[in-house]
Amino acid sequence: MPAPVAPLPLESADALQLRQWLSAFGTPQQVALRCRIVLAAAAGESDLAIAQQLQINRKTVTLWRIRCTQEGVKSLWEIAPGRGRKPTYGPGKIQAIVDTTLRTRPKGRTQWSCRSLAARQGIGKSTVSNIWRSHNLKPHRVKTFKLSRDAHFLEKLTDVVGLYLNPPEQAIVLCVDEKSQIQALDRTQPGLPMKKGRCGTMTHDYKRHGTTTLFAALELLRGKVIGQCYKRHRHQEFLKFLRQLDSKFPAGLYLHLVMDNYGTHKTDEVRAWLKRHPRFVLHFVPTSSSWLNLVERWFRELTTECVRRGAFFSVADLERAIVEFLAAWNEEPKPFVWTATVDSIVEKLSRCRQTLEQIQPGCTLPRTRKRK
Repeated sequence: MPAPVAPLPLESADALQLRQWLSAFGTPQQVALRCRIVLAAAAGESDLAIAQQLQINRKTVTLWRIRCTQEGVKSLWEIAPGRGRKPTYGPGKIQAIVDTTLRTRPKGRTQWSCRSLAARQGIGKSTVSNIWRSHNLKPHRVKTFKLSRDAHFLEKLTDVVGLYLNPPEQAIVLCVDEKSQIQALDRTQPGLPMKKGRCGTMTHDYKRHGTTTLFAALELLRGKVIGQCYKRHRHQEFLKFLRQLDSKFPAGLYLHLVMDNYGTHKTDEVRAWLKRHPRFVLHFVPTSSSWLNLVERWFRELTTECVRRGAFFSVADLERAIVEFLAAWNEEPKPFVWTATVDSIVEKLSRCRQTLEQIQPGCTLPRTRKRK
């Protein structure tokens, strides 16, 4: 008969910790097995009985009984290395590839490709692609931006954003702008229609049949758009569009217009007309901040869903398509909801400005004063 084994000494706090590890969802299975061994040993069971109960080797039970006695319950979290394939390149090599991607350029080129960087580092292009993907690096992509240099940026930003987030009562907010030089492009050959397994096709070359300019006003709350096409975009056309807006809405309502700083909007003739019509209240976005005007977002819908993939045989054909798109949009209008606050925009621009000044120490950009 084997000699009886004394129970493994285990404090109540340690026993509670082991039970929590057992019930936890993310505990590795090898750690959970060690917890069962120690708890059974603390209950006074022999090594042989524990081994038969857990279907493991008796030496494994003895090993973890001794280790827990000597090093405590924290020793149970010793994770053995996996048996899978070991990485071919260590952290140093991976970091070198990332640093080369971010801080250098290939000779005569603006950015690295998978193949050029693989040839430089002496590795496979698939390895470079995997490292880029794991670090979310995309050297082939670039985004455009521009920081406003308007001296009254914060005042104009606060005015426009406040108008979006808290529209005035007994008034209508309209985002007004013109989309100029919309080209009536026709393809040199008919394209193939879309079918299963193949997208629609169109020729890369085109024929120009002239241009038109669309003046549009997006109603903030309802999302409806009032638009009119003109051959040119002078102050005369802008005045015609303002008269159209004046006739579209009841006389007792104020019309708050969000516009950019284009010269057509500030001529003497326009100022005189607005002075005779005090119901129009102008709100100008800062310079180089067209993203603040929500009608620009609608222009994107017009471009992607109507103009870009269309084929137009004349300017009249293009204007007819724009009118049809306007009518379809206004049947089920979808307003664009503005959610960004002034503080969040200023904070984001401050981070961008700080990054630019770190990269280009000689670059001086106007500061955005915080609101008091």
